[in-house]
Amino acid sequence: MVLKWLQTADSFLWGPGTLVLLVGTGVFLAVRTRFLPWRNLGYALRAALGREARRKTKDGDVTPFASLMTALAATIGTGNIVGVATALVAGGPGALVWMELAALAGLSTKLSECLLAVKFRSRNRRGQMSGGPMYVMRDGLGLGRLGAAMGAAYALFAVCSSFGIGGMAQANSIAGAVEASLGVPVYITALATAGLALAVILGGVQSVAQASAAIVPLMAALYLGAALAALWSCRTNLPAGISLIFRCALSPRAAAGAAAGTAAVSVRDAVRWGVARGVFSNEAGMGSAGISAASAATNSPARQGYIGMTGAFFDTCVVCTVTGLVICCSGALGTPDSTGRAVDGAALTILAFRSALGPAGGLLVSVSVVLFAFTSILGGAYQGERAFEYLFGSRCLMAYRLAFALAVLWGAVAELEAVFGFSDICNALMCLPNLLCLLLLSGVVARELELFQPEVRRKRRKTL
Repeated sequence: MVLKWLQTADSFLWGPGTLVLLVGTGVFLAVRTRFLPWRNLGYALRAALGREARRKTKDGDVTPFASLMTALAATIGTGNIVGVATALVAGGPGALVWMELAALAGLSTKLSECLLAVKFRSRNRRGQMSGGPMYVMRDGLGLGRLGAAMGAAYALFAVCSSFGIGGMAQANSIAGAVEASLGVPVYITALATAGLALAVILGGVQSVAQASAAIVPLMAALYLGAALAALWSCRTNLPAGISLIFRCALSPRAAAGAAAGTAAVSVRDAVRWGVARGVFSNEAGMGSAGISAASAATNSPARQGYIGMTGAFFDTCVVCTVTGLVICCSGALGTPDSTGRAVDGAALTILAFRSALGPAGGLLVSVSVVLFAFTSILGGAYQGERAFEYLFGSRCLMAYRLAFALAVLWGAVAELEAVFGFSDICNALMCLPNLLCLLLLSGVVARELELFQPEVRRKRRKTL
């Protein structure tokens, strides 16, 4: 009964209206800022990967690069492997195009979240920077008690989501991948994962940021290297695969016959699943990236906004894209399983890599699942801890950390259908006040970007 209620609420909250609101807010913010997030994407990438992003000043706790890696740790997860495969099965190859378009809209959303989080952040009793949508709602909207209530509601949903999607679900993915690949019992993986996670998060923001800055680039390089090798292996299919992806995004006839063995899909299915998975993957609109951005050592909200928005680019436009291309070009899409249904989820991605690279390909995907999921645990723990601190203060943080470790331990061995449903509901309830806040403060974002534009031009001239 409870599970059925959760599924009904989940379907309602993540229906077409929410997805339109998410993408529409991103498009509105792009127009409101004169498309500066899109026009300055090149500057943003250089700023995120340049030396300046690795310098720490007195204006924060970690470097801007480490802050970005902490945000990416939370977003680059099993959704980049499992979610893309699910979208392609349910929405056809054309879903990949709509996933990219959703990410394009998400650039301006992410920029706004990170910019506002830095602008309205404050120091806590321990002298650390604290910020995120809850602080923006309380201190930036100027609504008094209503703004504080919105911030408290957002923080509560963020804490609940961190236990579910951030902890339990990721631990379950790790345990499943290790058992399938190496035959290690689930309870051993559960204990190891919970112990490692607790050891890192006990060190606070610096410890999480350092671990993320070390692991995220490594895991991304490993996975992208494997994906590029797979694409090279099936390079003769690449032109036809890319053509099919674009035709299925726009043509009902092409979409209906996209992959043998899958159910007929329409362009509407491609749009729905592509947008949904794109939003779920990069989390643009949920506000979580702003929590990580607030810790960055920077004196410029706009600069950190640009650096933070590259998270949506790396997550969806890079990692999700190569996953989708491998699946579409390997010939794995539409392969039936033992029951006659199309292979889906992680099994489809593993099959695609194995088809291109042999047994090593499947092993590389399994290793990537473990790394992606563990960094998501670290990122989710940090963001949940900051939301918990907003509600209960810094003196109770140890209680949150221990509870989070127990959630990871239990999640690795539990059936998580109800947890997924509850977490999805919390994610949707995070989006609604956050998007309203972004719309109300869009003028502040536009002014900050205009004031920073001379710096962008100066950097651009310097690189020419």
